[in-house]
Amino acid sequence: MYTNKIALVTGGSRGIGADIAQNLAKKGIEVIITYRSNSDAAEAVIAKIKQMGQKAVAFELDVADIASFDQFFTQIASYLKMKDGRLKFDFLINNAGTGIYRPFLETNEAHFDEMMNIHLKGVYFLTQKAVPFLNEGGRIINISSGLARFSLPGSSAYASMKGAVEVFTRYLAKELGARKISANVVAPGAVATDFGGGINKNNAEKRKLIAENTALGRVGLPEDIGGVVAFLCSEEASWINGQRIEVSGGIFL
Repeated sequence: MYTNKIALVTGGSRGIGADIAQNLAKKGIEVIITYRSNSDAAEAVIAKIKQMGQKAVAFELDVADIASFDQFFTQIASYLKMKDGRLKFDFLINNAGTGIYRPFLETNEAHFDEMMNIHLKGVYFLTQKAVPFLNEGGRIINISSGLARFSLPGSSAYASMKGAVEVFTRYLAKELGARKISANVVAPGAVATDFGGGINKNNAEKRKLIAENTALGRVGLPEDIGGVVAFLCSEEASWINGQRIEVSGGIFL
């Protein structure tokens, strides 16, 4: 168990992000989550974490709105200072995101820009703003996707951004090493959440395809992912750096 460690989890109000936040709390880590619009869902996650006896708070943030990042970190700094006088936290988990399922030939510039702003530009510049607030020896975990390794029609824009984030993560590991900050990628496979319209949760044909092509024979769940992220924030994972860890049950091996 940890004491006095704090994690910032973007998109922590539901799905994988919510499970990440709760698994971090189980390890004794205080959690700050962000949500884009659903404050009720965020507060439900906060309530669960507080029931564990751990501190947690939620802040509104649109990760595609780069201009809002300075104000966001002003809020974070005020919260940290008011809480115990510190202005630093320990773990940044870039999880927030959404998806589109459109064939390449039907993907327009607006679709592309949405994916870029959320999954690449937002991650890049939010991390840049966050680094001064990270303690020495901190960790950055970027959430990618199995779709950066294998290809399924309809995900070209989304998967391209995730592939770029994986390259970006290796550069973070290299350039932040002097401060003993490590950076790694967790790449979920197909997970049954509301992401992308909930197709992996609600579409029987898609679920059948996933299960038949996954070595462990089923669609993933949010609970399959959060514990791996929490592990990467542990002392046991301190020598893991610049790595991509796919958590997919063995899909498309």
